[in-house]
Amino acid sequence: MSSDEQRPLRSEGALPSGVEVLRAAPEQEPVLANMLELYVYDLSTFVDVHLRPDGRYHFPQLSQYWQQENRFPFLVRVDGHLAGFVLVSRGSLISGDPKVWDMAEFFILRRFRRRGIGAAVAQEIWRRFPGAWDVRVLETNQPAQAFWDAAISAFTRSRVEAVAAEQGGRRRRVFSFVSAEDEGSRAMDEPPGR
Repeated sequence: MSSDEQRPLRSEGALPSGVEVLRAAPEQEPVLANMLELYVYDLSTFVDVHLRPDGRYHFPQLSQYWQQENRFPFLVRVDGHLAGFVLVSRGSLISGDPKVWDMAEFFILRRFRRRGIGAAVAQEIWRRFPGAWDVRVLETNQPAQAFWDAAISAFTRSRVEAVAAEQGGRRRRVFSFVSAEDEGSRAMDEPPGR
């Protein structure tokens, strides 16, 4: 793994002390796969999903995050400990616009929630990928809707109304907004805002 891949994505003061957002290397795919099991388990409260016969949920498209240039996997660490992950993709699953960034999956372990870490991580990702964004939330997941509403409003300094949409056979609320370019804080291995 190169030093660029391990460099935290942060600008001065953007993340709380001890919080890092690191680009996940291909050899870290099993780590992300394990955390995705916890993520899907949490989501099972809001969506009808069942374990497969091997006792896992599975996330078959995970390897695409290292194979396709429009996908970006990140690990979140707090004081050196794994604390979550972020999967970013380019291309709106709602409008079809290929230039819109999508917060494909976002997960912070429960022990790190309600401390401002999730909002700080999300806002750091938005700074790293400037441009138009969609954040899709299951309509039944009221806690996530409240989290995203607060995190996006704090980031944009204005209220962003979520709109109803259907995607993948599920009702969602979609927050759409624009993240401004912040040249001084983008890591060298990240794409420019296009």
